[in-house]
Amino acid sequence: MPRSSSLAGVILAAGASLRMGQDKALLQYAGRSFLAGAIQLLQSVCDFVVVVAGKNFDVLGPVVYENSGYLVLNPQPDLGQFSSLRLGLQAVLNRGRDAACVTLVDRPPAELKTVQKLNAYFLLSSPETTWAVVPQFDGKHGHPVILAREMIEAFLRANPSSNAREIEHQHQDRIEYLDVDDPRVVLNINTPEDYSSLQAAR
Repeated sequence: MPRSSSLAGVILAAGASLRMGQDKALLQYAGRSFLAGAIQLLQSVCDFVVVVAGKNFDVLGPVVYENSGYLVLNPQPDLGQFSSLRLGLQAVLNRGRDAACVTLVDRPPAELKTVQKLNAYFLLSSPETTWAVVPQFDGKHGHPVILAREMIEAFLRANPSSNAREIEHQHQDRIEYLDVDDPRVVLNINTPEDYSSLQAAR
């Protein structure tokens, strides 16, 4: 049975950004914030985009709403990124979608051609054998990732104290890694030095 082309976006943005000293979601790149860029990117292949925020809920709200996204509160962001992922994926199911394109807010958005390639590959893959499609650059796995309903449900069934990597390892034979020519998928901007290097490289 072919896959539905209906996809929802999820952006994980509830981190405290302690090493950066300011909210990474609001860092500027190419004339827009990381968050605005991520929302706009996912909207190119998704019906809607959910942003999971924590203590920065009120700060991120204006950016999310200006870009026609939905905001979901993680009331306990200190529990870690997996708690935000589960909240975002539950919001996807609650809104009637069976697949999600998930990315992180701590980097400039991937290139448009990258998400289009991931989505096209996912749509042609078999629901029986492929539960997730993950971009790979220079041998490293990155984001955004596309998750089928089977993988979404595996994350939601998992012990809340677990993490995404553990669940992925349990279903390794259902994950496809797709080589992409886009170094942004593996970037991590965690410190002011990282951000300075990013800006200098433009």
